[in-house]
Amino acid sequence: MKFELDDDQRDLASALERLLASSDTVAVARAWADGDPAGGLALWKRLADLGVTMLAAEATPVEVCIAFEALGRHAVPGPWVESAAYLPVALGREVTGVATLALPPHVPFALDADIADEVYVGTTPAGRIGALHVSVDRTRRLFEVGGGGETDPAAFDLAVLATAAQLLGAGERVLADSVAYVKARRQFGREIGSYQAIKHALADVRIALDFARPLVLGAALAEVPAGAAKIAAGEAAYLASRTGLQVHGAIGYTAEFDLSLWITKIRALLTAWGTPAHHRSRLLAELSA
Repeated sequence: MKFELDDDQRDLASALERLLASSDTVAVARAWADGDPAGGLALWKRLADLGVTMLAAEATPVEVCIAFEALGRHAVPGPWVESAAYLPVALGREVTGVATLALPPHVPFALDADIADEVYVGTTPAGRIGALHVSVDRTRRLFEVGGGGETDPAAFDLAVLATAAQLLGAGERVLADSVAYVKARRQFGREIGSYQAIKHALADVRIALDFARPLVLGAALAEVPAGAAKIAAGEAAYLASRTGLQVHGAIGYTAEFDLSLWITKIRALLTAWGTPAHHRSRLLAELSA
């Protein structure tokens, strides 16, 4: 089956790209990581006004994937999966403002609970907000919360799918930045992108992302398990991050270089909303059944 976005979906993707490309999301993410959420909250309102927070409740998972791929491509910080994927389905309504949740064991901490308007454990309001835990992605500020709640399976799968779309977008951004870098960086009198080893490494990333995209869209159409999409997108994005780090050389290891925002985000999202091992075990159980 050949799948193509319709006109409305392409318009949504274009509108999101225009908004995010003009919003200096790198500065927003760095400020968010440093404990200054003002720019991120202003961007949150603009995205909410565009309709991102209502997609899970009023649109289809395809639109959710479009939005979350854009969020991943631009490293937008904040508890978007919680507010715009899980909770609208679990609560049966669009979330107003910023909301977050913990969902042990797969989501043990509540992302950005200190700035959220609503904090849940499952769909039960959290009893307390506890200690802050450090993530490899500094924009992911993880808090202990008290209370208990049940997991909504449909909401969990949509959150997994949204995370897969974020990984896909982040992987695409790392690949694009890496290709641009190897075209500009010269060594021994020539662009490093002209060397076959680098060409092949980047081509492998392109192939991995192209194979992951149909699984993400297939999961959005309920033809593929969401866990399969997250496994594929996670592996492709992680390959993009490793390859991007290698082709950038020493500068790729520095926190000051913007590439670090996507590399650390990819690493954190690999285990967010269920580890690869968890999703593989679910897939095995489904196939065995």
